[in-house]
Amino acid sequence: MTSPGSTPDLATRTEHDLLGDREVPADAYYGVQTLRAQENFHITDVPVSHFPRLIEALAQVKRATARANHGLGALDDERAAAIEQACAEIVDGELHENFVVDVIQGGAGTSTNMNANEVIANRALEILGHEKGDYQHLHPNNHVNLAQSTNDVYPTSLRLGILLTFPALVESMDHLITTLRAKGAEYSQVLKMGRTQMQDAVPMTVGQEFNAWATTIEEDVVRLTRTASAFQEINLGATAIGTGITTDPRYAQLATKELSDLTGIDFVVSVDLVEATSDTGAFVTFSGILRRIAVKISKICNDLRLLSSGPRAGFHEINLPAVQPGSSIMPGKVNPVIPEVVNQVAFEVIGNDLTVAFAAEGGQLQLNAFEPVIGFNILESTRIMTRAMNTLADRCIAGITLNEDVLEDNLRRSIGVVTALVPVIGYGPATDVAATALETGRPVADLVLERGLLDQARLTSLLSPASMTAPYRATPTGTMPALSEEQMDSGEITRLPEDPAQNL
Repeated sequence: MTSPGSTPDLATRTEHDLLGDREVPADAYYGVQTLRAQENFHITDVPVSHFPRLIEALAQVKRATARANHGLGALDDERAAAIEQACAEIVDGELHENFVVDVIQGGAGTSTNMNANEVIANRALEILGHEKGDYQHLHPNNHVNLAQSTNDVYPTSLRLGILLTFPALVESMDHLITTLRAKGAEYSQVLKMGRTQMQDAVPMTVGQEFNAWATTIEEDVVRLTRTASAFQEINLGATAIGTGITTDPRYAQLATKELSDLTGIDFVVSVDLVEATSDTGAFVTFSGILRRIAVKISKICNDLRLLSSGPRAGFHEINLPAVQPGSSIMPGKVNPVIPEVVNQVAFEVIGNDLTVAFAAEGGQLQLNAFEPVIGFNILESTRIMTRAMNTLADRCIAGITLNEDVLEDNLRRSIGVVTALVPVIGYGPATDVAATALETGRPVADLVLERGLLDQARLTSLLSPASMTAPYRATPTGTMPALSEEQMDSGEITRLPEDPAQNL
């Protein structure tokens, strides 16, 4: 077995652990415990290096602990400097190919922690002028893992990894919001029929539809950011179960401060390290927000597929950009492949959230052994949702056009417009008009004029975009558009009475 990127000369070095001696590829920066993990965990074929921010987080945690141990006199100058340099190189993107263990593993993340310890130790040995594996000079456990346990390093690294990863998702959400808002502005004056329960409802503008999609995503940018702040409370210094065994009393605060200084993120030590070591509540909450976003974005994609259906036998109100041929047998067919792929991403994220919930619930006593699958699913959900948002914005929303003839015809033929007339002609006459329109197929406007319920000027005013797509006050001569709070609170305009009948 050779390490990634190694030459096939099969040269090895001998390393020793609890279970005995093993031959490790000579050029590998990882060691015997990583080798055993590789052999044990053939699960996903996804190594931890698949998430570079997690590797960066591991290195920053190890760097912070080295600084703390050095500051407390537990680690000498030479070793501390070598460990710091090795960690800095990893943060800069080097050596990531040596983080080879499967993301899903037994042992509560021990294999990932030891993978980091061994890579850092062997690179530090090189910096000090020694051979890889010559651990008498600098040891993965004794020096790199000094005053640490997987049980505080791994969850702290997961928290930091998520904090480093999720801003890209926020950026992609902002990009999608901006793209939707641009379409909202472009089509702010184009009328269409709204629908409830797949039936004609009342008119709206196309712009309102796009803006509503933007708003629903915008809400969760705030929620996601607020929820992520819970990851700033960490258990670094808790060691095995939260008692802090093997550490200096000052270590937890100092290591946490060093991590804050290195990352620019204000971390705090949990008030109860025993509780924090077994608790996964922050992961559950964050994953729940990802699920919420996925549900919303999938609903938007459902709407897009419906509104673009056809082109001859569907809604056909909008045109999605044609990005590829849609069928191997039906000439001319173009499918809504971008909304479809985003739907599938949403399904995956929803399923990942269920896995996180089961894994969080499955912990026992002073530790949750299932944090690897929790971390994997949250990081993967964040990664694919980021890509999905950008894909939807750039490959679909930005290129949407309207079929205005279809929109206008739907509006003309719909009985839903009669709702705008109810405050003036009354519910009974409006119901009669609607029934006749439905039975005969005649436009509502023609029937209203024919029955003398309204004159042309008043009808035109009531069926204007301003009257049909926003609150308004009916008056004897026309309609008054919705008023702003500033207008209503000024001395010139009085608020409307509470009883709607008094507005007629």
